[in-house]
Amino acid sequence: MSTERPHPQCAGSRRQFLWQAGAGFTGLALSGMLEADGFPLGRATASRPEAANPFAQRPPHRRVQAKSCIFLFMFGGPSQVDLFDYKPELQKRDGQSIDNEFRRNTKTKAVLQASRRSFAQHGQSGLWCSDAFPHIARQMDKLAVVKSLYSDSFAHGSAVLQMNTGRIIQGHPSVGAWLSYGLGTPNRNLPAHIVMLDPRGGPTTGAPNWSSGYMPAAYQGTVLRSAGDPILNLHPPADLTRGMQRSQIDLIQSLNEEHLRDRPGHSELQARIASYELAFQLQATAPEALDIASESEATRTLYGINTPKGSHPLTVGPAPFGRQCLIARRLVERGVRFIQIYSGGGGAGGQNTWDGHHGIEENLQIHAPEVDQPIAGLLADLEQRGLLDETLVVWGGEFGRQPVSETFNTGGKPGGRDHNPKGFTYWLAGGGIRGGISYGETDELGQQAARNPHHLRDLHATILHLMGLDPTRLTYFYGGLENKLTGVIEPEVIRGILA
Repeated sequence: MSTERPHPQCAGSRRQFLWQAGAGFTGLALSGMLEADGFPLGRATASRPEAANPFAQRPPHRRVQAKSCIFLFMFGGPSQVDLFDYKPELQKRDGQSIDNEFRRNTKTKAVLQASRRSFAQHGQSGLWCSDAFPHIARQMDKLAVVKSLYSDSFAHGSAVLQMNTGRIIQGHPSVGAWLSYGLGTPNRNLPAHIVMLDPRGGPTTGAPNWSSGYMPAAYQGTVLRSAGDPILNLHPPADLTRGMQRSQIDLIQSLNEEHLRDRPGHSELQARIASYELAFQLQATAPEALDIASESEATRTLYGINTPKGSHPLTVGPAPFGRQCLIARRLVERGVRFIQIYSGGGGAGGQNTWDGHHGIEENLQIHAPEVDQPIAGLLADLEQRGLLDETLVVWGGEFGRQPVSETFNTGGKPGGRDHNPKGFTYWLAGGGIRGGISYGETDELGQQAARNPHHLRDLHATILHLMGLDPTRLTYFYGGLENKLTGVIEPEVIRGILA
């Protein structure tokens, strides 16, 4: 028997082989677990069930009444102390000087400015509402008014993004994208996520407010045009029959699917495939869904569509917002999951939005009548059709306004009100909400949330909860993280407003 020892280099190679083999088996196991969680290994994979069919309806985490959400966004920042948050102390101290934080950690002397609006209590609940909203005032028993929200940014762009996506920077999915991803849609012939803009333009930061972010592109919002045909090119050429078009779409889809087989998980291509089919179906479904000519004159009047525009040169009157609210009701009837309607549009800083730097009274005279009758009509119409219980209606803007008169520091003029993310108001109705309640308070002057304060992540958590989704379980794996709409800080559902 040989007594020769192995060459040291050979022994090292054996040890290296055994080590690599053991580590390799561990790596295979780890790779399998990561791939099951959707972690991209090598080329992208379509391991998520929604990747093959992003519009498929998915069960909620818990059984709820709400099936759709209508988000009424008052771009520019509506003034809570002139609309729903009545402050007797502010009225008493009109003209007094205080130290006011007009930007984060930056204070200046400012003069308290009482509301010039008359407030009264309404309905059996006795909720406060100003005379800026005489029609909504008659619907107060349906509302849960949350008066103690706060957020992080004094600037429109980042504040609008945070209200719509949970973050102050671009690139994250919007609320509508999260709901579409979490629940899918019961009507695959219409988009799950629809956005309607003010005739004066879109909000600051634009399309990222209804983006799908890092999710599949299919979840981004479909914008309906505010003038002309809501969706372009819905009508095919006269010489192209529906059967011929069906054949064309089938050929395009087969070529796209063959291309996708070599590129699994390519969300833009998956969205393109889904969008071709949706566009084909929209030619048959959208004209009927978006056509309000079939509605009665009484219904059109209810929404303010027949109401005169008004005399102010900057007002568009209630008809545009009324048409959009009526279309929203028709879309809810047809199973659309999330509809967002903007009031106020174009560049911030002027009276074309709810950004009342240059005179809060003039701002309210322009914008309050544009939305008052349409919103009241929407709530009444949903209720009489038996749709309010299954439709969550949310109202608010990116922040509120200060209780002081505008100062020279911020570029406005006396009589205006500056931004206020430290304490502002939202209200919710329908969809599992306990109507006729006021929840939380700002301080005695309306400067900041004081009782039951809630960060806007809690508002997002509440919307998800009411739609049947657990805000801690609704996640999307991206960039090595299980991302959530509500972020990394644990949110708190605002249970005090739930039915």
